[in-house]
Amino acid sequence: MKDLNRREWIISASAMGLFGACNSPKEDKPLVEPTIVDAHVHVWSSDFRRYPLAPGFEPKDLWIPSYSVERLIREGKPAGIGKTNLIQMTWYGLDHSYILDIIAKDPKHFVGTGIVPAVTDVSLPSPDKTMIALSKKGIYAFRVRGGTTRPPLGGGSQWMDHPGFDKMFKAAAEHNLALSFLMSINDLPEVARMCERFPDSPVIIDHLAGTHEASTEEEIQLLLKMAQHKKVMIKVGAFYGRGRTPPYLSLLPLIKRIVDAFGPERCMWESDAPFPPDRPSRHPLPEVPHGIEPAVALIRDHADFLSQSDKHQILTKTAEDFFFNR
Repeated sequence: MKDLNRREWIISASAMGLFGACNSPKEDKPLVEPTIVDAHVHVWSSDFRRYPLAPGFEPKDLWIPSYSVERLIREGKPAGIGKTNLIQMTWYGLDHSYILDIIAKDPKHFVGTGIVPAVTDVSLPSPDKTMIALSKKGIYAFRVRGGTTRPPLGGGSQWMDHPGFDKMFKAAAEHNLALSFLMSINDLPEVARMCERFPDSPVIIDHLAGTHEASTEEEIQLLLKMAQHKKVMIKVGAFYGRGRTPPYLSLLPLIKRIVDAFGPERCMWESDAPFPPDRPSRHPLPEVPHGIEPAVALIRDHADFLSQSDKHQILTKTAEDFFFNR
């Protein structure tokens, strides 16, 4: 179908009943109630007394002093963001207090992805029991770093060959909780092995598994093969990486292949906010700054291979169905 510009898309979607009622154009508000779901955002507070950093972290270790939920709302609403999945920050360790407080105040608009260690040499609660306990407070996914994105723990290529991971996959299947993987392409075979063992466990692949315009065909095929596991979803986002500049059009051929393989119903959009310069980058900053709006626009305005309903599925419904319509 012919692609729509932002205003046409919003008006058309509203007419189809995909969004809430329009506001008066005279009001200083978005044209419609924001409804896009951001499946991946990092937030943290500068109030270190109320939300202390984990032992070993110092304020200088943070990207910036704070990326608060208030700032997130302020930046997200003009782009149509209505609901958000908050990712637990590394420098809070296992203390989820900040995102739990946000969720408790507004569970209609916020959920979380937590951190639960599957492997530890100290006495901690069983990871499956911790997952279940946190899920009762609005945390429905749990981040797992792939074997190439964390310090080595042993075990060679089968780095999830450990009873703790078995417990996490079983709890995910029994309680509709997701294991959300930050990983590279080289980690995919091990995740596929676990998906074969636990086919009913929801799995989310973050950041396109690191694939990009210059990925080899072999690498892309490794990712596309994950679509055969019916409980695997994929986050389509983090477009700002690898020196790209808005509007990120070079990613569209890859995104098309991913959507064709997984189907829109298993693709969820993510911003991965905050963006450079608020987080480290090895690349010069672009003339057009990164931000939530250009990240939304790549799907909304430029992905002309998607129908309007496909765009709504990716920008809203996939993440909303898993994280909010429970």
